Amino acid sequence: MKSRKIILIIISIIVVLGLLWYFFLRGKEQPVVLTKEQPVRGAISTSVTATGTVQPVDTVTVGTQVSGTISALYADFNSTVKKGQLLAQLDKTLIQATVDQAKASLAQSQSNLTYQQANFNRQKQLFETGSISKADYDLAVNTLQVATANVNNAKAQLRSAERNLSFTQIYSPIDGVVLGRSVSIGQTVAASFNTPTIFTIAKDITKMQVQAKVDEADIGNVVKGQRSTFTVDAFINDTFNGTVKDIRLQPSISSNVVTYATLIDAPNDDKKLKPGMTANIIIYTKEVNDALLVSAQALKFNPDSALLKAYEIVPLPGRGMGKKGGKGRKPSKESVGESEVTPPSFVWVLQGQKLIQKRIKTGLNDNTHVEVLEGLNENDIVISGMEGGSSGAPVAAAASSPFMPKRPGGNRR
Repeated sequence: MKSRKIILIIISIIVVLGLLWYFFLRGKEQPVVLTKEQPVRGAISTSVTATGTVQPVDTVTVGTQVSGTISALYADFNSTVKKGQLLAQLDKTLIQATVDQAKASLAQSQSNLTYQQANFNRQKQLFETGSISKADYDLAVNTLQVATANVNNAKAQLRSAERNLSFTQIYSPIDGVVLGRSVSIGQTVAASFNTPTIFTIAKDITKMQVQAKVDEADIGNVVKGQRSTFTVDAFINDTFNGTVKDIRLQPSISSNVVTYATLIDAPNDDKKLKPGMTANIIIYTKEVNDALLVSAQALKFNPDSALLKAYEIVPLPGRGMGKKGGKGRKPSKESVGESEVTPPSFVWVLQGQKLIQKRIKTGLNDNTHVEVLEGLNENDIVISGMEGGSSGAPVAAAASSPFMPKRPGGNRR
């Protein structure tokens, strides 16, 4: 009898707890809300990102071919110079002495040549009258030839000394701007195996180029003529435009990462870009300006049984609904003869109270939006996600990465 009362008490407690949970603690099922969108017209692109350095298109280093001490400088950093303008001058004292010595040697050789020419003429007359032997005549001929050669040698030495003297004055080879100056007045420069650099001159700083380091995984999509944009830290809110000029074949390897130097031409009419700036670059490998676009999440959405209460779900033959919160089937490649093609993608379209699955053909995909080539029009209502149901959690909600480059031009409705 006592045990029966205990059982009844336990049953009563369980019933009371069940009623409390049902009426007060049980979470109410949230109504299902679909995330809808319509295809829009806009620009879409695929791109490659890289970093690089801004540099002048053409840079010339100006040096000296003779050794000496810098006696004067006529240009400095940021100086605008013209072709043929005097930039610097070396001390001429020693080289001028060499020129004077060469002139003296030439004068001596010419004097000796005059004497030997007169002696040859006498020896020739004596030889013709038979007064001297053939050996004496040959000696006179040889002496005259040696004197002539000495004159030519002295002239060559004089030309060399005068040329070296002209090298003491250093002129600009191009019109441009001085980027760097490596010497100061009084400094000695030694021209031995390597020509010492005195100035670095940029030919035209209104035309710059960016040398981008493109990863080997991306270089296959980069070709000459593609559009590019980049930013620099000095003007973080400004976007500079450029065009791919060249892709160098020589790889660069750093920490087992292979990159290829890619040159990008960039106009610099306002002279904001300065040599050496670090650039964050986007190279647009493919672009479509007037594409029909849907969000990338729409291709991943798959309805579940929670929608059966409010909508009639009409899948394509052979394709059913996935599990709640799941994604559609991952596209696989189907064989066509010996080749392989990527099969179409699928989206769900709302028509009244029906969710109808449609097969579409896609183009470019920037991980935020997808280009639709066939299967949709601008009046279709596409489902990209849902909220509510028993859990109330959003399913396949649209999202975008803040690190992806923005599509140029935006969406146009």
